[in-house]
Amino acid sequence: MRTEELIGQLSAGLRPVRRMPAPLRQAALWLGLAALAIAAAVLVNGLRHDVGQRMRMPQEVAQWVASVLAGGGAAVAAAMLARPDRSWRWALLPVPALVAWIGSLGWGCLADRARLGPIEGQIGTSWGCVQFILMMGIPLAAAQFWLLRHSGPVRPGPVLVLGGLASAALCSAGLSLFHHLDAAVMILLWHGAGIALLTLLGWLFGRPFLRRPPLA
Repeated sequence: MRTEELIGQLSAGLRPVRRMPAPLRQAALWLGLAALAIAAAVLVNGLRHDVGQRMRMPQEVAQWVASVLAGGGAAVAAAMLARPDRSWRWALLPVPALVAWIGSLGWGCLADRARLGPIEGQIGTSWGCVQFILMMGIPLAAAQFWLLRHSGPVRPGPVLVLGGLASAALCSAGLSLFHHLDAAVMILLWHGAGIALLTLLGWLFGRPFLRRPPLA
């Protein structure tokens, strides 16, 4: 067989491969979807009556901004780590915001102790927090994994963890706009539990959304 004929047979029926969107574009697309979903939830439930008063408290503002930055940073980090030419150091992007979120909650716990008394009286049950974070966060995490399905197998573990963290952190920020919790320790307990659980679920069950690499 002549070389030209062999090349013709091998290239017959081939279609051009569509280039994947840039990581920042993918992250921005998902963040826009998440913002719309959370805005719809806020519209359905209505803003909490004391949101203006709470947002005048520095620790409350710090908690909300830190959770938004943690979610946005995790979304960008997941998109970056899904590419083989990006450094693993992108995984550190949401860490400062997470540390700030936990630190602001610690600050809020001290402020609540001075305002409300012993911390034991501030702890109660709020399964609605975890339920909302899971019910809203799981579809958002699935959407992100679907967007990254072609590139995710490069680093599937970190991508899945960061994707779950991004969804959970943004849902926590949205939940605080309409769900009333007086004490920072309650936010740390129930929002933190929801974030941890959704991140774990993303790592455990998100692999079907990521296309497996071809066998050698």
